[in-house]
Amino acid sequence: MKLSPLHHFISIKQLSPKLIESLCSRAHQFKIWTKQEQFHRFNTILKNKIINLLFFEPSTRTQCSFQSAIYRLGGQSIILDINSSSSNKGETLQDTIRVMEQLGDLTILRHPKRGVHLELSPHLEKPLINAGDGDGEHPTQSLLDLFTIREEQQRLTLNYNFTLKTICMFGDLLYGRTVHSLLQLLSIQYQNQPLKIYLISPNGLKMPLYVVNEVKNSNSSFEIIETEELTKEIMSELDVLYVTRLQKERFLKEEEYLKYKSAFCLTKEDLKYSKNIHLPIIMHPLPRVNELDIEIDKDERAAYFRQVNNGVFMRMAILERILCPESISQ
Repeated sequence: MKLSPLHHFISIKQLSPKLIESLCSRAHQFKIWTKQEQFHRFNTILKNKIINLLFFEPSTRTQCSFQSAIYRLGGQSIILDINSSSSNKGETLQDTIRVMEQLGDLTILRHPKRGVHLELSPHLEKPLINAGDGDGEHPTQSLLDLFTIREEQQRLTLNYNFTLKTICMFGDLLYGRTVHSLLQLLSIQYQNQPLKIYLISPNGLKMPLYVVNEVKNSNSSFEIIETEELTKEIMSELDVLYVTRLQKERFLKEEEYLKYKSAFCLTKEDLKYSKNIHLPIIMHPLPRVNELDIEIDKDERAAYFRQVNNGVFMRMAILERILCPESISQ
């Protein structure tokens, strides 16, 4: 099925470099206006718009980030409590979504089944946003991740000559949907820029082959290196280090989860071997368990809480693009 540019936003594959650039620029604009307290520039964009939030998996950052984005743009939200919804009476997911779209102007859906948004979208008239589909994709997260890399680059270049050359994704790369989407997004955005990408994970939690092959086939300028250890030599090369937790909820057997649980942890000690005091930019989609030492929080390279803040502005840009594109030139 061919996806439209941005009616439903289901996959990173819908994005072009031009659209990515536009979304990042608009998110930056929202961020600057917010810092300057110029709220009047955007707080009526979603006036009279109602957004449905349906989360069939637990969420803190994504759900609250979307809510914050909706409220900042002047919209309202309906949050469906899945535990008390008619899905417990046997109502199909398709019927639930079709009912909800009668009540709002756009639906944001998280669901444990990979590909479910693609299945639902032909039955819907109003926009649908993928807020995570099992171990598949998380397109709004990857856009905020790219936006964070850009914002951190801008922050660093005020005092330091920095060109993005090497990125590492570290941890559970098999079930971590954020890294699936981010790797594909980087491939689209940096089509003509050579990048070295380290994919570091336990042998049983490697990046899915279909994701790696798609990126290799679409971007010949990327050098992708898969390994099982974050060595001192690799650490000394890194500009960005993206850490992910083990997705306990994706493991079929707890013993498999426990086997890997303590295998991958980034500590303050590891940063002794980094390129310099400014790099790498350390990112994490959160929540974290024990894979990221809290001592790193005090380090200026720790960008993961700034990453959360950036997510609000990126999601503002996405909602505006889908529901009120005419306001973008204002």
